Amino acid sequence: QLEFVESGGGLVQPGGSLRLSCAASGFLLNYYAIGWFRQAPGKEREFVAAITWSGRSTRNADSVKGRFGISKNNAKNTVYLQMNNLKPEDTAVYYCNRGTWATMADLRTYDYWGQGTQVTVSS
Repeated sequence: QLEFVESGGGLVQPGGSLRLSCAASGFLLNYYAIGWFRQAPGKEREFVAAITWSGRSTRNADSVKGRFGISKNNAKNTVYLQMNNLKPEDTAVYYCNRGTWATMADLRTYDYWGQGTQVTVSS
């Protein structure tokens, strides 16, 4: 059974850092591209970052370039999102999901979501 468990969120001051984890079960990470997404209050869910099944390529949304980095540990079946220089506009619930590289940013392709982890950036 497909399942994602996101963790690592919390309250952090602007300029701070957090590392989110996405523990996957029901499939092996080394066969899928994995993405991070977020949904802020009153806004639609949006793509944040993705990593290929091999881990050799990544891409980020323009809003997080230079601040966020995605990585994976296939042995632990876990994907990470390192978030640095956080801003109040990064406040959202963060989710992970699996997909194909070409359509990672198209949210219409996903029909299952985990519970997500809340990130709040505030002074």
